[in-house]
Amino acid sequence: MATTYKVLGQSNPAATTDTTLYTVPAATQTVVSTITVANLGTSGTFRIAIRPDGAAIANQHYIAYETSLNANDTITFTIGVTLDATDVITVRASNTSFAFQAFGSEIA
Repeated sequence: MATTYKVLGQSNPAATTDTTLYTVPAATQTVVSTITVANLGTSGTFRIAIRPDGAAIANQHYIAYETSLNANDTITFTIGVTLDATDVITVRASNTSFAFQAFGSEIA
């Protein structure tokens, strides 16, 4: 099995819109080492959810929910989330000032 270390996804989502940050490719497993959230402007809140097999978003999927982040601030989650093929990381922000990044390893 080959392991590829990479930037898994980057997103600057539209306000109040669930947006896919990363989807695990078929026949692949992924370890997400870090997710960062940078607020480039106006204070607001954000959400991060892990959706197994691309399931419709539900309360049990959130690892961060309506988390506040001040303007010009960054938060880093170093969590080691393990994902299987077709699992999805979904992000959402209260305004367009938020940038999300996921870093990790794909194992195929």
